[in-house]
Amino acid sequence: VQLVESGGGLVQTGGSLRLSCVVSGSIFRINSMGWYRQAPGKQRELVAGITSGGSTNYADSVKGRFTISRDNAKNSVYLQMNSLKPEDTAVYYCNVFGSSTWFSSFSNYWGQGTQVTVSS
Repeated sequence: VQLVESGGGLVQTGGSLRLSCVVSGSIFRINSMGWYRQAPGKQRELVAGITSGGSTNYADSVKGRFTISRDNAKNSVYLQMNSLKPEDTAVYYCNVFGSSTWFSSFSNYWGQGTQVTVSS
């Protein structure tokens, strides 16, 4: 199972970015999907999550600014980030909780990360 992220980059304060993550390889069933981030010297934190039924949850710091969505047909998850702030600067990681076969237990899968830098 591979997760490939794209869409990171450098943006000014107040700008927008859209992150994408495509899941490929042997994936049978996907439960939840989400985005995490890790800033230098800090622990990785949940930014936003979305269940298979479409329920979402967000970190308080991004509520009202970020929107998570998913396309089950494409095994993809997206993160629309608006009104970006310098404190949003971090490496963003895609996460999927899924199973590779019908008889496998669920596992966490991670992407390689994409850098988001917000300049002041």
